[in-house]
Amino acid sequence: MPDLIPAADEDFSVFINHFVNYVTAHAVSLGIPPATMTGLSNALLVWTDALAAHETAQIGATSARTTKDSVRDALTILARPAIRAIQANPTVTDEVRALMGLPRDDTRARVPAPTTRPVGQVDTSQPLQHMISWRDESLPNSKAKPAGVRGAEIWAFIGPTPPTDPAHAHFVALDTASPYLLVHEAADAGKLAHYLLRWVSRRSEAGPWSETISATIMG
Repeated sequence: MPDLIPAADEDFSVFINHFVNYVTAHAVSLGIPPATMTGLSNALLVWTDALAAHETAQIGATSARTTKDSVRDALTILARPAIRAIQANPTVTDEVRALMGLPRDDTRARVPAPTTRPVGQVDTSQPLQHMISWRDESLPNSKAKPAGVRGAEIWAFIGPTPPTDPAHAHFVALDTASPYLLVHEAADAGKLAHYLLRWVSRRSEAGPWSETISATIMG
């Protein structure tokens, strides 16, 4: 999750006052423990005083700056778990988050399994080598993978005819960037290699199989 607490003191002060005041008024519904709420309120008072001292004696205020930064760090440490708890609370709506200056929480959104297929081709110009490249069928002019996809699984079967079932092929690699170089054994020179590809998501969910790609292993 990105850092939701502003870096600049002025922006930080506006945010933290708004945040603590709202949480104070709605601590029970937000699920914030009393001890955390008390700590936030007390730290906000100290921050307000420290910031005022810093602004009053900004020139040569090395000591005030150190105190201010230290107090801010303490307040930030207290605010972060409260923010995380609120963002993770399923009963807190996006409307309530907006009232606290928090964004909609999309961290728990589940990326669906791939629904499209890789379209592959094989370069056979080098002896015993197959350079396998692919693109998504929905993006034929781009090398970009579909959203949420980690890479393409490559499966192979060597024989005179393509496999009738993907289970007959053997796993070659899960490659994250096209192309993939596969070097065959010298004993397989002259044989046909058949390839099946499919996308795999970052959650290890596989998409549908590609069409079979067949190529001769050049000797």
